[in-house]
Amino acid sequence: MNTKLMTWLAAAWAACALSCIAAPAAVAVEYKIGFVNTERILREAAPAVRAQKKLEKEFSVREQELTKMAKQVRDLQTVLDRDGATMSETDRRNKERDLANLNRDFQRADRQFREDLNIRRNEETAGVQERAQRVIQQIADAEKIDLIVQEAVYISPRIDITDKVLKALADK
Repeated sequence: MNTKLMTWLAAAWAACALSCIAAPAAVAVEYKIGFVNTERILREAAPAVRAQKKLEKEFSVREQELTKMAKQVRDLQTVLDRDGATMSETDRRNKERDLANLNRDFQRADRQFREDLNIRRNEETAGVQERAQRVIQQIADAEKIDLIVQEAVYISPRIDITDKVLKALADK
């Protein structure tokens, strides 16, 4: 090969390599990052507090019924423990059967209560999360934030936008 051509190729190769190395430094891009504490949002946001109160009101009657039923189970068990030895065989068997039936009914009602409460809590939480997501998106757009994370090992307080989200949710 021609030495002039080889020199030119070597120079071109060096220039290309140098531009590839120097390019990232010349194109420094700044990214803006934010952090949102989701647990705090779900605990402290006005819609979350309202949802919790709504659930408490919605399920308070059933919870009271369960408490009453649990007391009946305990009372019947106490009667059996205290007086079972002196009762007639028929009375004792009847009380034991009543206790077993009442306990089974209580367990079933308690399980159904917890399932219903979990379903409603998940529904309410999903609604709060949707609203919070919209608010987070609005804040990100307004403040030109490139990335918002919800979990991290360390968070600098200067990138934490949780208070802004809580304030925006309180205004709605």
